[in-house]
Order: sequence, then C-alpha cells, then structure tokens
Amino acid sequence: MADEVVLLDFWPSPFGVRLRIALAEKGIKYEYKEEDLENKSPLLLQSNPVYKQIPVLIHNGKAVCESLIALQYIDEVWNDKAPLLPFDPYLRSQAKFWADFVDKKIYDLGRKACTTKGKEHEAAQKEFMNCIKSLEVELGDKPFFGGETLGVVDVSLVPFFSWFSVYEKFGNFSIELECPKFNAWIKRCLEKESVSKSLPDQDKIFEIFVDIRKKLGMDRIMTFCGQVVVCRAKSSNILDQFLTLNEFCSCYSE
Repeated sequence: MADEVVLLDFWPSPFGVRLRIALAEKGIKYEYKEEDLENKSPLLLQSNPVYKQIPVLIHNGKAVCESLIALQYIDEVWNDKAPLLPFDPYLRSQAKFWADFVDKKIYDLGRKACTTKGKEHEAAQKEFMNCIKSLEVELGDKPFFGGETLGVVDVSLVPFFSWFSVYEKFGNFSIELECPKFNAWIKRCLEKESVSKSLPDQDKIFEIFVDIRKKLGMDRIMTFCGQVVVCRAKSSNILDQFLTLNEFCSCYSE
C-alpha cells in the first residue's frame, strides 16, 4: 500500500517551503493543500490543535507539526534517498545546532531589520548580518552545508531567500555585497530543481509587500508567513495595531 502524504501549507511560507524541498529531494509524491488562514480548515485545526499553524505534514493519517521536526521525520521515514542529516552522531548534532540557529535567528532578525527604526533597527540589522556571516564561516569551502549535497541546514535556510529582497530593501543592507560566499551558496541551491521549483517568486513577494504598504498607508509590515502582522503608520508602537496575514492577503485581492 502506497504512503498517503498530505502537506497543509500556505504558498509564501518559508517554513512550508522547507518541507516542499525535502519531499522533492526524496522524490515523495504528496497532496498539497493550500490553507486559507482566514478560514482555517477543520483538517488543519484537527491536525495542529495546539498552534493551529502551517505547515503540517500528514503521513498515513498521522500529523507531524513544526517544520524542523517534520524535516527530521521525512529524513527518518524515507531514509533510502538524499539523506538530510549525517549518520555520524557528532556531525548530526552539529547539523541540528545550525538548523536550530537558523530557526531562532533568521526570521526574527530579518523582520526586526525591516520593521523597526533608530537604534533597534541598527542593532537588528547588525545582528542579522552577523548571523549570515557566522553561517558563511560554517559553510566554509563546502558547496553546501550538507557537504556535496543539500543537508538539513540548507533546506532550513534557503527558503528565506524569497524574503531576502524585502529584508534587504527595508533593512538597508546587501547580503550579496557583504557575504559573497553566502550568496554563491544561494546560487548553487537555486540550481537544484527541488529548490527552484519549491521557492515562491521573490519578486512577487516583494511586490505584494510594497503594494500593500501603499494601499493601506502602512509604515511597517512584519513579515511572517502564517502569522504576518501589518502595523498602521500612526501607531507609536509596531505592535499596537495589526492585521493578520489573512487580512493582508484579502486587502491585496480587493
């Protein structure tokens, strides 16, 4: 009996892209179900009753939540092709460390770098680039973080490429200029069909971001797929007033 694999997702989500890339690398066929985050499906609410967020991987009726956990699940279940984690216990621990580093740093700092002002903006901008530089050092001379092939760190990190133009424009920095080796890594990843066909269009995300800012008179937009918040220009605190991602997308379609 063939495995039944379903992915509950939302197209711009870098966290969902992680699973799309991993499943593509493994050659696993699956049913993609796009979620309306304004009207979450009963299946999503049932599958992830704690956080009620995407992505959710459903394998033979059993739900696996949280993207890094789901990545490891995919690697362990379909372990006959394209391993994402090393077999060596020490190397495995290091890969998990850096994947966790990406999870804790890149989104949060990227958001702060393009949604804050003054000293907070400067601090976030500096720390974001320091994180990229730390990752560049870890990459070293390897083609990928996983060595000769994509590993869990690559799959965890490269989905944020679609959001880098937003981070760079509104954060006022350039990854390409400051981290050329990291930028070369991105280009190598994009040569992989599993990556290029899974990533949302960078220009489309940026255009939507800018268009909504203009349409709603917004000064700041916090970009997080699944929990994006849009804050009004007159608010003295970026968290004072917000729209959910669902309202963000609804406004765009009007």
